[in-house]
Amino acid sequence: MSTTQAFPKGFLWGGATAANQLEGAWDVDGRGPSVDDHFTGGTKDKPRTITVDIEPDVLYPNHDGIDFYHHYEEDIALFAEMGFNMFRMSISWSRIFPNGDDEQPNELGLAFYDKVFDCCRAHGIEPLVTLSHYEMPYHLVEKYNGWASRELIGFFEKYCQTVFDRYRDKVRYWLTFNEINCGTMDMGNLFETSMIRGFSGPASEAHSTPQERYQALHHQFVASARVVRSRPRELSRSSSSATWTASSSPTPPPATPRTSSPTRPRCAA
Repeated sequence: MSTTQAFPKGFLWGGATAANQLEGAWDVDGRGPSVDDHFTGGTKDKPRTITVDIEPDVLYPNHDGIDFYHHYEEDIALFAEMGFNMFRMSISWSRIFPNGDDEQPNELGLAFYDKVFDCCRAHGIEPLVTLSHYEMPYHLVEKYNGWASRELIGFFEKYCQTVFDRYRDKVRYWLTFNEINCGTMDMGNLFETSMIRGFSGPASEAHSTPQERYQALHHQFVASARVVRSRPRELSRSSSSATWTASSSPTPPPATPRTSSPTRPRCAA
């Protein structure tokens, strides 16, 4: 008697990427620099660093990625060849709004994702799109110190509404923030909340206080809730949205936590 079981009908089987890791073309067709584009390469002996300015003759791995921007057709074809029917990917915020607070979106950036989604559909692949996957336009770091500023809520809403409207017939599944819980840790300063205005040096030395981290996360949760609530009604009926959390092993809280503490982070409304 065979014990082989098949996946249920409608099961979505796929793989995941992030725009900052694979697209490359970091300054092509109107795209602005993101926080990841200021992150240098490193070795076991030399730590990766953040630089305020893009320095000549220094390796910035995200500038090239795997050049998905110019090879998406063959990459998606290979993906389909493996039998996948779902592709988790992200949109580069700075490809749509180069500075993050621009008045108008970058049409060339929007057109690129039109082509990517059309290619996915041609191969029978359902895109699962992350709206913010460890990156933001670096201008928002310089001017607002990332998610430390409540003003980013409005900029993020505008960006999301723009892509919801543009791809309403092409994308059914959305994630607002990738691994939002990483913002509770110091490492979250770099990519999750990007509170590194003016910082230059080894990534491990970019620190923040618990108060700053939880305030920034509060802004992200407000932004996420507003974005999900504001989706067009017809889109809401046919699609899904969520955040994505990371699996890790942080130090557990005490078994009998204090009920009050003068140092407990508080989030402004």
